Amino acid sequence: MPRRVKVHRKTSETEVEIALDLDGTGKRHIETPLPFFSHMLDAFARHGLFDLDVRASGDVDVDGHHTVEDVGLCLGQAFREALGEKQGIARYGQASIPFDDTLVDAVVDFGGRPAFVWLVDGLERRWIGTFDCELVHEFWQSFVTRAECNLHVRRHYGENAHHIVEAGFKAVARAALAASRVEPRSSGVPSTKGTLTE
Repeated sequence: MPRRVKVHRKTSETEVEIALDLDGTGKRHIETPLPFFSHMLDAFARHGLFDLDVRASGDVDVDGHHTVEDVGLCLGQAFREALGEKQGIARYGQASIPFDDTLVDAVVDFGGRPAFVWLVDGLERRWIGTFDCELVHEFWQSFVTRAECNLHVRRHYGENAHHIVEAGFKAVARAALAASRVEPRSSGVPSTKGTLTE
């Protein structure tokens, strides 16, 4: 069964359209008004092997917050819908990604309950180009809320803000790839409750 979805969200602050294929090859087309954010979404799709199309516009003349947050909401919703009843998925995934001086871990559980743990310091009051690094937390918090997953992200070490953020996006991508994959030995929902959607 194809695990492909489209999500559209329009408010007075933003408009976001996302197309996601969990079983893709990493093809992506990303358009946002925040170049570094677009770069991170591009890396997420490439390293998660997700086919991802993102077209977002927003009131970045005010702040990038609304756009980043709403893309996170839409991407999380896309994951939740694409996973469907979660029949046969691995459910859990973990990845550690180094980037030069930096090492970041991400652990994902698509178990149906939103919980977010962010053990990443070193981004407070820092900017990468026109991108406020504190928005990374807001993005993943929004993703978790709509994906209804557990996501734990931890920076072990590293000082370069670009490296910390990019290692984090790649780690979540790889963890989500592992957690969303279909496990050929499993014929049902990976839960003793018999459901991951209630």
